[in-house]
Amino acid sequence: MFDWKKIILKPNDTLQMAIQILDREALRIVMVADEKGRLLGTITDGDIRRALIQHSGMDALLSNVMFMNPTTASFEDDRESILAMMKSKDLLQVPILDKERMIVGLETLQHLLESKRLDNLVFLMAGGFGKRLRPLTDDIPKPLLKVGTRPILEIILRQLIEAGFHNFYISTHYKAEMVRQHFGDGSKWGIGIEYVNEDEPLGTAGALGLLPKDLTELPLLVMNGDLLTKVNFEQLLAFHREKRGIATMCVREYDFQVPYGVIETDEHRIVSIVEKPLHTFFVNAGIYVLEPQLVRSVSKNAFLDMPHLLEKKIQDGEHINSFPVHEYWLDIGRKEEYERANRDIRI
Repeated sequence: MFDWKKIILKPNDTLQMAIQILDREALRIVMVADEKGRLLGTITDGDIRRALIQHSGMDALLSNVMFMNPTTASFEDDRESILAMMKSKDLLQVPILDKERMIVGLETLQHLLESKRLDNLVFLMAGGFGKRLRPLTDDIPKPLLKVGTRPILEIILRQLIEAGFHNFYISTHYKAEMVRQHFGDGSKWGIGIEYVNEDEPLGTAGALGLLPKDLTELPLLVMNGDLLTKVNFEQLLAFHREKRGIATMCVREYDFQVPYGVIETDEHRIVSIVEKPLHTFFVNAGIYVLEPQLVRSVSKNAFLDMPHLLEKKIQDGEHINSFPVHEYWLDIGRKEEYERANRDIRI
């Protein structure tokens, strides 16, 4: 599986660097972006040939060589629409952008045409009350709130099916019968769905203890049932295999700017003044890959949150990895996020 972040260069990088990346990564494209990650242009074999015909040297800047109007796709576009567009325009690859033209991925024709099947079990957490979304959730569980024309959890399910997954468990509690009625056994999507029900809320990890102990020995993908994201699940699983940890947590960069000048003192003497400093953190993105032995270690019907579970394993000396999510990600916890989801996603 390719890593699209490896084929991004800056406009003041050289033609030689682009040729080296084209040769090394074998994706037949280089994306040129500004410091913030916004797409400025692309470099392909054809651009290299034209530059050489015009007697550009290896030290020519990409800003003078790149194609500045490449065809792109939106993070909102589904697989079928991207594939149809690429076929109609005879494209082998297309950058994926968000609304600010930030690069959030790359799709290739080969990847879209591949028939994938991932046997890893997926566990979707759909038992929460959605209290912060009341009164919208007074009569319907949050995972069944519609974004566009489909429930949140169905959007997630379809995305995972598209990625190749076909074995699912869904945890339920609040208005569980409505979730079961909507999704059934999964046969209408050509997949299998089973359920575990929390008689009492068990936290974000406690429902793991309700899963059968004889599950597949493949890593388990766990995801909150109120997330919209464009994360590449194949890359996530490949990362987890490569790093060989007992768990991988997806994390999201979060910036917080102090609205005041921050003063550092040595007793009463001021030693520095930083005006409105920006602090960057990584926060839990609500997506995990867990090894089977970790899942089996969770006791049945015991309240447990995922951060507490992973923190305990870290204290025990286990290896827990973080996987940064740079793609689109939205946690629908409040009305503001729900309204944003309906602006972002058109289905």
